[in-house]
Amino acid sequence: MPDVFQLSPDEALKEAAGAYQLGVPAVLLFGIPETKDAKASGAYASNGIVQKAVRLLKRELPGLIVITDVCLCEYMSHGHCGIVSQTKKGARILNDPTLKLLARAASSHAEAGADIVAPSDMMDGRVRAIRQHLDALGFQETPIMSYAAKYASSFYGPFREAAESAPQFGDRRSYQMDPANAREALREVALDIQEGADIIMVKPALAYLDILHRVKAEFGYPTAAYAVSGEYSMIKAAAQNGWIDERAVTLESHLAMRRAGADLIITYAAKNIATWLRPDP
Repeated sequence: MPDVFQLSPDEALKEAAGAYQLGVPAVLLFGIPETKDAKASGAYASNGIVQKAVRLLKRELPGLIVITDVCLCEYMSHGHCGIVSQTKKGARILNDPTLKLLARAASSHAEAGADIVAPSDMMDGRVRAIRQHLDALGFQETPIMSYAAKYASSFYGPFREAAESAPQFGDRRSYQMDPANAREALREVALDIQEGADIIMVKPALAYLDILHRVKAEFGYPTAAYAVSGEYSMIKAAAQNGWIDERAVTLESHLAMRRAGADLIITYAAKNIATWLRPDP
């Protein structure tokens, strides 16, 4: 992805400081460990890459809101979001055992100082498991931003390459949502709210504005939209070829997300947008 890089904690601090100076209020962290295994142990290690970055950011930029992605795919040797069991019929994702690891990861982020934890795995029941675990450890005030309506989208390709998290076999359609199914999004969002989510998210954003609008209209809940890597990269590529005006199209597309109901927008274009929207000196 153009202008998107893997960063060490010290470089992430520089990037976050620049964004914060421009008026970007929050960052969302994804971790890439040095080694991966079948138990995603790097996801919940106290000295894991995300935990280190959170502590550094909160120490140096206490006013910055630090959100952490809670998933196992980047830490799993097989690249799936849950524990895998090999059977005679093939590989299966074990939902319930995965919940314990997700809860451990979320609590390790909260202990490091994360302001918000954001489970993105789409395992059933993970919001309840994380909420209960956080509460038991004294983190009742740590909000959960749930990837509630996360579709099995082809728009994730550039991110999976950047984050080295593509599945080594199969795909994620057994636990992410069917792009043709709109009603399931409402059911998934309702369940996550019941389980204790404080913010719910629709992902991708631009290609699913109808879902975003329906979710906001149905629940009136704090709603986030994730402008994903494929949506970002298409705009960048077209602009580099001289086919579109990058600034105009980026602003228009994000305005559409806001108009559809997004209270928060997670976007790779945040620094550019913040720069473009600054009043002239």
